[in-house]
Amino acid sequence: MPDLNPADADTRLARIAAAMAEPARTRMLCCLLDGRARTATELAAVAEVAASTASAHLARLCDAGLLQAMAQGRHRYFRLAGEAVARMLENLLVLAGTPPEAGHARSFRPGTPSRLRAARTCYDHMAGSAGVAWHDHLHARQWLTGLDGDHYELTNTGARELGRLGLDVDAARRSRRRFACACLDWSERRPHLGGALGAACLQLALRRGWVQQALDGRALTLTPAARRDAPQFFGLV
Repeated sequence: MPDLNPADADTRLARIAAAMAEPARTRMLCCLLDGRARTATELAAVAEVAASTASAHLARLCDAGLLQAMAQGRHRYFRLAGEAVARMLENLLVLAGTPPEAGHARSFRPGTPSRLRAARTCYDHMAGSAGVAWHDHLHARQWLTGLDGDHYELTNTGARELGRLGLDVDAARRSRRRFACACLDWSERRPHLGGALGAACLQLALRRGWVQQALDGRALTLTPAARRDAPQFFGLV
């Protein structure tokens, strides 16, 4: 990646911040954290704005590099421009939370609906208490290393054991995105697993029938199979 002039970087950062500095646009962005693409009409409803206004907002977000537009048949869909955008939004949601009371720390009480706090998608990987438990289990078993959070790596044991469960580690490595990293969970205030490996783990859990995804929204439901076959992955033991 070419070096950026500091002034150019500042200008680009300001443009991104300005694109997000509108409640209607932030509602659109947060809606897309479930990893699904949506039409302009659907996003207009989420943002509670007219269709013409939504079009202007979406153009602004695309121009800032926060959204991607995709054409499929006669329809045009919008999605987040990548996992980096999803991680940024999750981090900003943390900053938007209620700060500790002056003079002393206050115990954390999340305002997240209990269904979403238990398990949900964050872009294309698993979040909520289940996602955090999965992240922690991989580290506790020493299947995953690199606790700095920027870059995780599977150990030989981790690759072998996840492979036995049906996860295609080689396919995750071939992805052009970051292989594995920490993604700060806005409801738990602790990391869950992001990157190509995080996405592969969610797909594994769906294939094994350990979680079911809501038809509309970000919620995931843990199934009896998860409690029977893999309770340790989801913090159920």
